[in-house]
Amino acid sequence: MVKFPEADKRLFKNIFVCKKCKTKIKAQPLKVLADKITCKKCGRHVFRPLRKK
Repeated sequence: MVKFPEADKRLFKNIFVCKKCKTKIKAQPLKVLADKITCKKCGRHVFRPLRKK
């Protein structure tokens, strides 16, 4: 899908999706794994990485 690495980093690096309300959040992976990041919309701590199509 992405032709060059700069666009790949911009679109997919450090972007996570809430598993309940599907809101996108940009955060560091270590903070997401440590449950320090909460969803702005629903308040949960469960995220998944953004899927590449």
